[in-house]
Amino acid sequence: MASKKDSSSRPLGIFDSGIGGLTVASAVHALLPNETIIYFGDTTHLPYGDKSPEAIKKWSLVISEFLLTFDCKMVIIACNSISSVAFEVVKKLVGTRAIVVNVIDPVVAYVSAQNTLKNVGVIGTKATIRTDMYAKKLKEKKNKLTVSSLATPLLAPMIEEGFFNNKISKTIINDYLSRPKLAKIDSLILGCTHYPLIRAEMEQYYKGRVVIFDSAQIVAHHVQWLLDEHHLLNSGKAKKHRFYISDFTPAFEQSTKIFFKGKVSLEQKNLWK
Repeated sequence: MASKKDSSSRPLGIFDSGIGGLTVASAVHALLPNETIIYFGDTTHLPYGDKSPEAIKKWSLVISEFLLTFDCKMVIIACNSISSVAFEVVKKLVGTRAIVVNVIDPVVAYVSAQNTLKNVGVIGTKATIRTDMYAKKLKEKKNKLTVSSLATPLLAPMIEEGFFNNKISKTIINDYLSRPKLAKIDSLILGCTHYPLIRAEMEQYYKGRVVIFDSAQIVAHHVQWLLDEHHLLNSGKAKKHRFYISDFTPAFEQSTKIFFKGKVSLEQKNLWK
């Protein structure tokens, strides 16, 4: 990465199709309060999980270029669908201008290091599960693992619309988790950054029988490690975080205020004009 004066004070760019990436942004903020965050949620095209790989790549490149206009030192792809199909093209676009992080590799490294696991389940969007990325990467790390992957396409849009911690979400979640494919798992990877918002409901279903992993905390610690490795941890105070969305949604505004305490100013930025 090209050296610049006071590189450590440059912001972190984080993007997702909607509110899911806020779980990652919130975890990063909690762990690294001195870092400034520039967030972009592509609410125009959500959910990404049922879109074509070509469309996801196209939108991801436009958003990444937008984040780079803020001179971000790191671009965090806070979405499993994008991480599955567009990580390499984003990395190529960004080049030496910033570090690029996806949400799959840190989780795979963390889960594969757990020696007691034998049967890992993965749930995610159609786009994520279609690539079979988690299973492939987990088997590369530990080939004796059994990995069972299940597409759960109703969950992300359900969460985007604010349907969680109620009867509707409980019914849908329980239906998915009771599928035969997940019957023998001892652990479950939440392969979508929206899913931490319904983690408590999943824990109620499993009642301690299954270990649940979500990406937020794992990715936050990975970001911390990478910034430290590259001597990019900011020692000064964070500047004002900025949150952009391509189309205004009340659910996004509400979620942003929950994750980032107090009033958050959302800026609408349509990159598709």
